[in-house]
Amino acid sequence: MSATDLQSDNSLMMDFMATCPWGVEGLLVEELTALGASVTQTSSARVMGRADSATLYRLCLWSRLANRIVRLLARVEGVPDGAAITRAAAGLAWQEEIAETATIRVDFHGTSEHIRHTRFGAQCVKDGVVEAVMAAGRSRPVVEPKAADLSIHAHFHHQTLTLGIDLSGESLHLRGYRREGGGAPLKENLAAALLMRAGWPERAERGEPLLDPMCGSGTLVIEAAMMACDIAPNLARRRFGFHGWALHDAALWEQVRSEAEARAARGRQHPPCLLQGRDRDRRAIRAARNNAERAGLTEQLEFVLAEAETLTQPHAMRDMAHGLIITNPPYGERLGELPGLVVLYQKLGSALRQHFPGWSLALFTGNPELGHRLGLRAHRQYALKNGQLDCKLLLIEIHPRQDASGAAPDAEERAGEAGGSEPQAVSSESAPARHSEGARMFANRLRKNRKRLAKWLRRSGEQCYRLYDADMPEYALAIDCYADRVHVQEYVPPRSVDPQQAEKRLMEALGVLPEVLEVDPEAVYLKRRQRQSGRSQYERQADSGQRLEVMESPIRALVNLRDYLDTGLFLDHRPVRRWLGAHASRQRFLNLFCYTATATVHAALGGAHSSVSVDLSNTYLDWARENFRLNGLDEKRHQLVRADCLQWLERARDSFDLIFLDPPTFSNSKKMEEALDVQRDHVRLVELAMARLAPGGTLLFSNNQRRFRLDDALRERFDVDERSKAMLDPDFERRPGIHHVFVIRHRHEAAVQ
Repeated sequence: MSATDLQSDNSLMMDFMATCPWGVEGLLVEELTALGASVTQTSSARVMGRADSATLYRLCLWSRLANRIVRLLARVEGVPDGAAITRAAAGLAWQEEIAETATIRVDFHGTSEHIRHTRFGAQCVKDGVVEAVMAAGRSRPVVEPKAADLSIHAHFHHQTLTLGIDLSGESLHLRGYRREGGGAPLKENLAAALLMRAGWPERAERGEPLLDPMCGSGTLVIEAAMMACDIAPNLARRRFGFHGWALHDAALWEQVRSEAEARAARGRQHPPCLLQGRDRDRRAIRAARNNAERAGLTEQLEFVLAEAETLTQPHAMRDMAHGLIITNPPYGERLGELPGLVVLYQKLGSALRQHFPGWSLALFTGNPELGHRLGLRAHRQYALKNGQLDCKLLLIEIHPRQDASGAAPDAEERAGEAGGSEPQAVSSESAPARHSEGARMFANRLRKNRKRLAKWLRRSGEQCYRLYDADMPEYALAIDCYADRVHVQEYVPPRSVDPQQAEKRLMEALGVLPEVLEVDPEAVYLKRRQRQSGRSQYERQADSGQRLEVMESPIRALVNLRDYLDTGLFLDHRPVRRWLGAHASRQRFLNLFCYTATATVHAALGGAHSSVSVDLSNTYLDWARENFRLNGLDEKRHQLVRADCLQWLERARDSFDLIFLDPPTFSNSKKMEEALDVQRDHVRLVELAMARLAPGGTLLFSNNQRRFRLDDALRERFDVDERSKAMLDPDFERRPGIHHVFVIRHRHEAAVQ
């Protein structure tokens, strides 16, 4: 085991490490150098260097980018296990670093074959520190895991242990002003990095204005104001990690702090520029104003309640030819958010071109394809991370439309990849301001389908129907209309299709849908459909609990377009439900795998004498119960039963005149004793159901297994009439294999009928 003592004379230069968000390292090098440090090495999310005490104080006070400043003590190689970690820690003169009365904690990072938990690693370091301090004749230091005076930094990687003193205390991104945040606020140091990449410090010196049209809790605007007013980002902090450091020089620190206070006072008196944040959310604006007040910047900036889509130049900025618009809009992390966001980005891009020519835009997004919907060309981009999410900062010069029609050229931006902190120019043509050729073809297909279905819809009065089902392979979507709402399911493309191209086409489709169907973008719901296994088609996608009442004459039904992949109403089975309603008069009706029991409601309103509906899911039986109440059904006559349908059929003794059997293609629910495969198990299912069918009765058997083949043994034993083609309405005629439907009766009775 070999050790390198990183510093032996604390009165001179000391080794340190500064950590930062990934992708910010290059900016941090520039910042540390400007603050007087000497940089010696850069690696992922960290920069190493040397500095004296005064400079270390300045780094803690003035760094807008760092998370932590760590005074490095030793780097020990060949450390295989916990015992070796303790020996390495015990070999340092901790009594020279830890103040006499300071409580301590150990922040340990890293694991190995022998160090499987960071708490164990921290315990080993702590044992070594205590041993060294007590061996020097000092009393045993008190360990305070949550609120220690001094934090010991330990990093363990490939049998190399790095030890030091965390001079920061809490992470330096915690400036203290932000106690109220929006849904996903940026960390303050990441916000500062975005501003620096956008050239804000130089722009502020020139007196340019800054505007954030979707400011949330105001972090970008407040950080911009602190830069413009020369305010040290951690000036409001009353305690740092170095306050528990034995080498802390209180007089020197007070001098560094006093200098910063004087600079801040001057900066607040003469703010060089105008800064404004806007947001549509009243609560976000309130939070932003409160945060600005805590930062002492209420007179230097303003926050306005306003929609980004209708963005215009604020009155005070109208005579300014140049300025910076910087924003961190929603990324659409949840798939269902995308329809509204696509239109939001399109409208924002149009507003920027119309009202802000000559200005610059810095757009930070976790979804660059959404950024392309602006219809503006990025000339630089930087790869960064927001937490664990890969993001891009797109730098864009805003130019007005160029052609006579007022539309930008019809070409798509293709930004080059930029990694880490180094920028790359984007060699691309202008992104589309109007819809691409493919999007226009898609829109024309939607209009054509609406025209084709119009007569049928007027005659039938149906509110819920399929408008489009991957008619164009490039746009692999299923689009269903539910009254004035639109439910979009994206078929995940095969591996042969470029994911970026698939994402681009999805964005194009979402961009034209509200326009063609004349609906609010917020009324478009997006899901991603994959090959199903088990009951994954029933798994929750969101947790909104939103229910929409729709009509499927003569019944009313509740659908949920947001929370589940399937909405509660299988549209392709509409003719099946209608047939059941027409044949249910005075019948005892059984609905197996009933889902939300809309087929039962049809049968009941069709005059069924009684019914039993069986399903294993409490969620969908509760949903069925709501459908019953909505249609005034009496649960004493129309029963809902929670059970495994196979087991229930094996135990059942009652007879039924009309049975609907619609099993899932495959199910391996944990509540079932064994998995169900409709192709493998349909003979057993049909035979069990036929055993419950009364003389003269009818079984309607259906399923959605595309390659399903009915076993010949059933055709030999029963009278089977396939009705698949007859059970399709015009909206599904282009997908004849979408389901299979069979009317099955006992053979000797069929001959009589």
